[in-house]
Amino acid sequence: MDRFFDPAKKNQPDAKQQHLAKLKARRKNWLAVHLWLGLALGLFLSVFGITGSILVFHAEINELLNPQLLAVTMPKVNPVYQPLANIFQAGSSAMPEPARHTFTNYPRNGTAAFKLIYALPVANGATESWEVYVNPYTAQVTGKRLMSRSDDPIPYTFIGFVFELHYALLMGEELGYTVVGIMGVLLIISVLTGLIVWWPLAGKWRQALTIKARASTERLNFDLHKTAGVYSTVVLVPVLFSGVYMDIPERVVPVLEVFSPVTYRYWFRSAPQADNQHITMSEAVAIADKRYPTGRTGWIYGATQPTSTYTICKDGVADTGSFLHRRCVVIDQYSGKILDVDDPAIGTAGEVFTHWQWPLHSGQAFGWMGRILVFLSGLACPLLFVTGFIRWQQKRRAKQSLGNRF
Repeated sequence: MDRFFDPAKKNQPDAKQQHLAKLKARRKNWLAVHLWLGLALGLFLSVFGITGSILVFHAEINELLNPQLLAVTMPKVNPVYQPLANIFQAGSSAMPEPARHTFTNYPRNGTAAFKLIYALPVANGATESWEVYVNPYTAQVTGKRLMSRSDDPIPYTFIGFVFELHYALLMGEELGYTVVGIMGVLLIISVLTGLIVWWPLAGKWRQALTIKARASTERLNFDLHKTAGVYSTVVLVPVLFSGVYMDIPERVVPVLEVFSPVTYRYWFRSAPQADNQHITMSEAVAIADKRYPTGRTGWIYGATQPTSTYTICKDGVADTGSFLHRRCVVIDQYSGKILDVDDPAIGTAGEVFTHWQWPLHSGQAFGWMGRILVFLSGLACPLLFVTGFIRWQQKRRAKQSLGNRF
């Protein structure tokens, strides 16, 4: 057997060991990227996560905090809504003449009020945002409140504050959305590099997916970081991407169009006519109902500018051709012509992809289970930041201690 033994090869690593060494060296580089992105953006990730978890249940929280405004009593006999025109008229009568009806939120259930949003021009060129609440069964105003001013970055309500902090870090729509969108892209990279760093190169999957029992405090912190990271990744990546899409769609849509045609409903414009006659918001809803007779209306975007459009979004539209049952109809405010529909049953691959973004971000795509998963993934964000920061400090102290020995 000695004639087959080559002493020169005794200490040479085999091909598998060399490959493993290369992977470990590469993982060290990804660890550096993951570390510095985490340190730079971890606090912001925590803010986005906590506020996002709150916003998953924003409607329920809002009603709990303001029952006198948002909650109504459903009649025991003949619980039928008043005509939309009467409800909108009631809301408009509660506001001064210059106010523009910009948005309507339908009641989410039988005991909720209509929420009508108005933009009111005030002194110094500022605009106030008001919400008026109307009982759908009586068309009576239950109250109203000032939500925000265009010259004040801080909204005046709790949920409004959380929304602005989540989507714009209280920096305003133009700057804030761009900054948060860029952060979202970097956080996606951070999450994905964390997955690369976590990947068990030696195949020890059980160790990689579990928390070691009766471990030291240092090991427990490490296990919490890795397990929270890997289990939340499947939710965090789509939630982060959908957040980027909603903050900076003008940057995301052109990228999607490289792969598939995409239409974006906010790009459509009404064509002003000579007589300047236009349809009402309630008539626009009737047009959308004719296009999609099933389901219930959720949101109505008002046409407040000469070229803006009405957009009516309906939930629960019966359609066997799509898993998503949300449809939005874009309507010319003058002619009543349908300019576009967000319909995943007939859209291109790119359009279907964009239709999924809001349901994924809010968790509504998968009902209560989806909302709970998004809620928990939001809570995982501060846990990832804190455990990651502690891990960095532990390794930093260990390195300093080793250096002091020599």
